[in-house]
Amino acid sequence: MVPERRLREELIKFGRLCYERNLLVAMDGNLSARLPDGSILCTKAGCHKGFLDDDDLVVIDTTGRKLRGAGNPTSEMAMHLACYEERPDCQAVIHAHPPMAIAFTIANVSMARCVLPEVVLTLGTVPTVPYETTGTRNLADSLRPYVRDHDAVLMDTHGALALGTSVLEAFCRLEVVEHTALITKTARDLGGVKELDPKEAAHLRSMGLKRYGGPPNAVAKADLPHADLPHACMTCSGCANPAPTGIAPKSELRLARVNSQPMAPSPLVEAAITRAVLRSLMPSS
Repeated sequence: MVPERRLREELIKFGRLCYERNLLVAMDGNLSARLPDGSILCTKAGCHKGFLDDDDLVVIDTTGRKLRGAGNPTSEMAMHLACYEERPDCQAVIHAHPPMAIAFTIANVSMARCVLPEVVLTLGTVPTVPYETTGTRNLADSLRPYVRDHDAVLMDTHGALALGTSVLEAFCRLEVVEHTALITKTARDLGGVKELDPKEAAHLRSMGLKRYGGPPNAVAKADLPHADLPHACMTCSGCANPAPTGIAPKSELRLARVNSQPMAPSPLVEAAITRAVLRSLMPSS
């Protein structure tokens, strides 16, 4: 087990990294880690995660009662405790507000699809938990069935939650969620998202669960035909023109597209060119 002094240093370091990587701003987000005695070290309420110091950390028991430290624990501690209760393997939790990933939930676009091989291999998919008021017991309880099966989840219009066997692992998973959202959004703007072939997605996920581990519930499904992947990942054709049920059906382009075929000029452009040519042929007065 990692000693408390080391965990304090890690929470401070990764809080700052979350801020520097634009994963949270101002007083957003919260971080926690399980101490060797089973109690929880967490950020206190109302502190800026980009400028944490040791006084911004408090220790609570598994019921949320403060044991040590100045100030009160984060108001969202209930969802951290839910993660630790549901996942004995979990040693750290980071909640942040990655902007691109949150935008997906606001746009009602799911990230629980199989698009990037590296993500399928290490995370599987990233589900979105239905909306509940922030800081409430309802939100914490709504997370429980999701964190049993996933190491990273999105909360509708709210933010992301990443679990890990270390603070570093939780941070890496949070970074992957936002990076995936950015790549997927860029692909959507370029015309559509090509999903992985279902057989390849299942192969990757099974291999990842056996190689890297994951939630115990997910690891137990590693030898199933589709491992722990959702049905949505098994229905896409994997072709270059995504099906309407995919993460991004073919849509009007929002950015410039390079076209291999010459584009025919519009009638207005043709008329303007014709007038210019005729003027150039007329003798000057």
